[in-house]
Amino acid sequence: MDIANGLLTGLEAALQPMTLLYCFIGVFIGTLIGVLPGIGAMATISLLLPITYHIPPTSAIVMLAGVYYGAQYGGSTASILLNLPGTPSSAVACLDGYPMAKQGRAGVALFMTTIASFVGSMLGILVLVLFSPSIAELGLKFGPAEYFSMMLLGLVAASSLASGSPAKGMAMVVLGLLLGTVGTDVNSGVARFDFGVPELMDGINLVALAMGVFGISEVIGGINQKREGEVKESISMRSMLPTRKEWKDSALPMLRGTGIGSFFGALPGTGASIASFFSYAVEKKIAKDPSRFGKGAIEGVTAPEAANNAASQTAFVPTLSLGIPGDAVMALMLGALIIHGIQPGPLLMTQQPDLFWGLIVSFGIGNIMLMILNLPLVGMWVAILRIPYNVLYPAILVFIALGVYSVNNNTFDILMVAGIGAVGYLLAVLKFEAAPLMLGFVLGPLMEENLRRSLLLSRGDMMT
Repeated sequence: MDIANGLLTGLEAALQPMTLLYCFIGVFIGTLIGVLPGIGAMATISLLLPITYHIPPTSAIVMLAGVYYGAQYGGSTASILLNLPGTPSSAVACLDGYPMAKQGRAGVALFMTTIASFVGSMLGILVLVLFSPSIAELGLKFGPAEYFSMMLLGLVAASSLASGSPAKGMAMVVLGLLLGTVGTDVNSGVARFDFGVPELMDGINLVALAMGVFGISEVIGGINQKREGEVKESISMRSMLPTRKEWKDSALPMLRGTGIGSFFGALPGTGASIASFFSYAVEKKIAKDPSRFGKGAIEGVTAPEAANNAASQTAFVPTLSLGIPGDAVMALMLGALIIHGIQPGPLLMTQQPDLFWGLIVSFGIGNIMLMILNLPLVGMWVAILRIPYNVLYPAILVFIALGVYSVNNNTFDILMVAGIGAVGYLLAVLKFEAAPLMLGFVLGPLMEENLRRSLLLSRGDMMT
């Protein structure tokens, strides 16, 4: 009854014309920045934060949240069409989405990612409503040793992300771990492997790494191939619809992806990127024919997409119910709540029911808006593939440069992405795949931090 009353309260707050308008603005901007490679939700929310001072608290938080989960919808678009991750969590969509686009199935891939995003988000909201206190309690029981163990499992599974040799997959995981150690040591404050370059003291930029190994390496690889645009005929709604087999193959992966995403989203310090990589690894592991992955398997697109969207919804569990941000974007959301005089924590649900339930109901409304917004745009996005490559490639490089520069406003990042792209191309020629490298890089710093923290708590006892 409490949940039913809460949802009615939330519905009343979320259906206010002003709240609906800001919800639409948030999801629209989120989709747009998701499609544009590299800019990401973090930079956009940072820019919008000062504007929210002049907006009612519920509308402000609804808009910022819309930007966050809207970016997850749009992030896969550039991944599928151009092999260029719009957000770090959508890098996984490159693995099977881009091969689908090259096979002329870009419309199907984009249609199914929109459906998977919607399913993952709505089920994630359901988890948020029903199990928020229980998940928050479970998340608090995870100590440094448990986090380290879970991430070690993830790295072992990561070698299966590669469709070729497992040894090459593991080698890329190790390379990712090594790249993750560049920068200032969290415990001692000592700069490591910066080679006297001050810009490397903050470590290697995740956006630069994702765009380099996926985007620039693809541009370099395609320069010598004489190709025109890959889509000749116009895209109709019928041509975008998946076959019955593709629907069947996607149903269970979406549910599994949602479960994985809901779990990882609710754990502080993990997030959508880890959830989508884990989901892909699980699908490949349980598939009857794992060799299909990396060549255009529909499950390799839908499962990670459901996972990262579910994670973006349940990421609000520790932020709202405990006041603990799960990642950098959630830290910004926490800051926005505090700026408006709202104290997140266990009492938020009882002291500010309008805001808490209004935000949750707005997630559902925002996701319906996103599906209505995204499905008609599929044909427009696929039309990008009609552009001749001698026009498209320079445009891609400009977007990469702008996206990477916008993260830190630093020209060094543009040089870094160019260097990473050249190395990424050499690795691709040698049949080393980028996905295990990315997961090693994302998990490496978190693993090291939790290993050292657990050893500090156990006074150096390795048995912990």
